[in-house]
Amino acid sequence: MVSRDALHAELAARLDRFADVPDAVLCAVVTRDGLCFWVFDRAEMPELSGEPERDRALAAWLCAGCPVLDACLELELRTAGAESVGVWGGLAEDDRRAVHRAWAVRRAAGGRRVWKVRHPNRRPRGGEWE
Repeated sequence: MVSRDALHAELAARLDRFADVPDAVLCAVVTRDGLCFWVFDRAEMPELSGEPERDRALAAWLCAGCPVLDACLELELRTAGAESVGVWGGLAEDDRRAVHRAWAVRRAAGGRRVWKVRHPNRRPRGGEWE
């Protein structure tokens, strides 16, 4: 059986392909193609419970079949980092925070900059470097 840490590291590695994609492109793709932006009424989306297994199941259900899971996750990791809340990239908060740790290590090791960008659901502070 593969450990959860190994799965988080594998997911972070899968996001490497987005390292050079501009934030505006990621944001446009996620808001245009993300199922949560055009299938669900965002005001009626269920809330996370705080129970890890239940929240994982909800995240998987909400994002099932979404064509931009990885781009969504990359965008959220850039914008919210370890303070990530809600469901993004098919992951609940605790998993996404764990992926963020592995993602940040990979970006630092590769000389990549971690940046804050305009996010479709947050007031922008856009373009600031962390």
